[in-house]
Amino acid sequence: MVAGALSSQNNMLKIPVILFVYNRPVHTKKTITALRKNIGASETPLIIYSDAAKTQKDTPNVNLVRKYCKEINGFENVTLIERPYNFGLAKSISEGVTETIAKFGKVIVLEDDLETSPYFLLYMNTALEKYSEDKRVMHVNGYCPPIETGSEKDTFFYRVTQSWGWGTWSDRWKKYNNNSAELLDTLHKKKLLSHMDIDDTFHYSSTLKANARNDISTWAVKWYASCIRNEGLSLYPTQSLVQNIGNDNTGTNAKKTSQFQVQVSTQEIPVMKKDILETDEIKMSMVKYYKSLKPNLFEKVLLRLKFWYKKI
Repeated sequence: MVAGALSSQNNMLKIPVILFVYNRPVHTKKTITALRKNIGASETPLIIYSDAAKTQKDTPNVNLVRKYCKEINGFENVTLIERPYNFGLAKSISEGVTETIAKFGKVIVLEDDLETSPYFLLYMNTALEKYSEDKRVMHVNGYCPPIETGSEKDTFFYRVTQSWGWGTWSDRWKKYNNNSAELLDTLHKKKLLSHMDIDDTFHYSSTLKANARNDISTWAVKWYASCIRNEGLSLYPTQSLVQNIGNDNTGTNAKKTSQFQVQVSTQEIPVMKKDILETDEIKMSMVKYYKSLKPNLFEKVLLRLKFWYKKI
């Protein structure tokens, strides 16, 4: 086991991990088991936000998750925050990140369906320290989709903020705008909607519009739009350090699919300072990847989001 095995260059590992959980005890245990095996886990504060049940049907599993969370060890400390009523995923994450980042200045964020490489914390901590003064870097991704990275070694920059294992800084998070209509108006005036939609290959802006109409309630697209609005970029590892195990029809916003499966890195991803820009090579790879997704995948996700939101 590599947990706690710190080298002298990695003594900065103190950035807290925020974990958002709900009603999936099996997924939550897998997430914790993998995280506990990370280098630096025993030096890492773990803050868990447990949302309350939406319906009576969800109550038993919510209680099981909370019982399990009270028994978690292997981290510097564990703080469990039990929501007294159902916040919903979007509100729970946006408020939980805001509350925690105000105290610590930097955060690493996970949800209850993400299995991490043993090198995830090392990469995230190193990146959050190394780029702390580079304001254009607004987001650090732990997940990388299955793309061809070509000559890019170790890390690269791209516009999209992936929400499957990520981190940011307090000064960047202050730019998060929860007002979808305002974001749309600004991006339209700045002619950035096509840029946000990966050169019109994947319609993230449709999700933003659905939020503006109150058809759905999500947070990730608003954070992505906020970063685009501020000309921000995200740092990616060339090989993913996170696997989403929730695309099995058990999650709030995910339908069963294998399109996002990746080979998780089994070795350290070095983080070296490099020019903060999107290379043509990466831009072409990302366009190719998003074009390869099933044409109706986005519509299915959007319909599922709308169905879930109207049930609340």
